[in-house]
Amino acid sequence: MSRTTARPVRRSQPQGPPSNRAADTARLFKTKNDLPHDTRVQAVELLSQRLADCIDLQSQCKQAHWNVKGPSFIALHKLFDEINEAVEDYVDLIAERIVQLGGVAEGTVRAVAAKSALIDYPLALSSGEEHVAALSDSLSQFGRTARIGIEEMNELEDADSADILTEVSRGVDKWLWFVEAHQQSRT
Repeated sequence: MSRTTARPVRRSQPQGPPSNRAADTARLFKTKNDLPHDTRVQAVELLSQRLADCIDLQSQCKQAHWNVKGPSFIALHKLFDEINEAVEDYVDLIAERIVQLGGVAEGTVRAVAAKSALIDYPLALSSGEEHVAALSDSLSQFGRTARIGIEEMNELEDADSADILTEVSRGVDKWLWFVEAHQQSRT
């Protein structure tokens, strides 16, 4: 008796009109927030970049958490999960600030992949040392961009967004310290 397997039918996805992202980011919802419209537009644009980077950082933390192996497995597995939870809070702070300013928080995987400026996380890593090195690179890079964002928000005179990025920067520096401690020793 011969068995045949049915091939799945490929259906084409409906194609909508092409998105004009530049026009989308300039459009804000009405709000009684007293920051000038142009300031809010620029702040939303800058915060959107930080949001994409932060969501990418969060996924990198989970990548390390799921795949770490070696003698420090349990310590690193737990550490990477703690960092992920903290970064999730940073994602929420940034996304909510974007919406408070009248913008749209773009947090889909596709939007983040298209926008994130973080270095790619190597997928073939397994040892604790490799994950520590890769995640410390990403935390360091994100911390630097958060500090640049603070300066940008200060120039825009958006103290609240600068304050949020200060909180994020302070937290990321703490997590970088925790991760880097696994690389440091007295010799």
